[in-house]
Amino acid sequence: MTSTTTTPSTEFELTGHAGRLVARRWEGSDPAYVVLLCHGYGEHIGRYEHVATALAADGAAVYGLDHVGHGKSDGERVLVEDFDTVVDDMRLLDDTSLAEHPGLPVVLIGHSMGGLIAARYAQRYGADLACVVLSGPVIGRWDAVTALLAADEIPDVPIDPATLSRDASVGRDYVDDPLVWHGPFKRPTLEALQSMIDRIGETGVIDATPVLWLHGQEDQLVPIEGSRGGWERIAGLDSSSRSYPGARHEIFNETNRDEVLRDAIAFIRGNLPSTT
Repeated sequence: MTSTTTTPSTEFELTGHAGRLVARRWEGSDPAYVVLLCHGYGEHIGRYEHVATALAADGAAVYGLDHVGHGKSDGERVLVEDFDTVVDDMRLLDDTSLAEHPGLPVVLIGHSMGGLIAARYAQRYGADLACVVLSGPVIGRWDAVTALLAADEIPDVPIDPATLSRDASVGRDYVDDPLVWHGPFKRPTLEALQSMIDRIGETGVIDATPVLWLHGQEDQLVPIEGSRGGWERIAGLDSSSRSYPGARHEIFNETNRDEVLRDAIAFIRGNLPSTT
């Protein structure tokens, strides 16, 4: 599934809750469904070119944006004070995709912090989605947030690139990427993360749309056991899960990335309306 070529993308802008949002679309000819991609903390949607390319090759029109304070979008770097406003921004992206592709089913894929955003989106707007894929989602319990909030001063310790993937080039590219945030967490963002983790748990089961939870078994950034507790609170009857032995946090960038993408696409295909 991995290709040396990428599907060309078009950059455009939206006006989000805190200003300009920079977004992208990828698509081939005559798409059969729409995918919304939701990236994780400190990164940007440009890191998902290969994911978008694989989805476009399967027949998707793919849309993603840089969240507030991330990548090319406006806002103080990595500052998010309420993740429901980020859900609102994703809704704008959804509206754009539907205006450009009326009638097509919509799928949501979120990674890490993006998985948290996607889970909340599904709680609010799941009836409008064909299905949702959560990759290493920040749900349930994230001990790193608890520990950082307990500190008098947030330590300026960057993410260890070795925790991202067994593919060392992923870590090197991450370190060298000028659009990736390499500084410390900000306390309001940590507080908003904890608040949304709690809100998702309290809101509970997502029954309006099928959800797939994917996670690396050796994920040291968002450990699988903490995420599992959140999954048990939101998993509905049509939901399913899979974990990958040896895989670290960024499973779409792992050495078995083709397997992960096949699993995600198979789940999507199994939940699209039969007319597509």
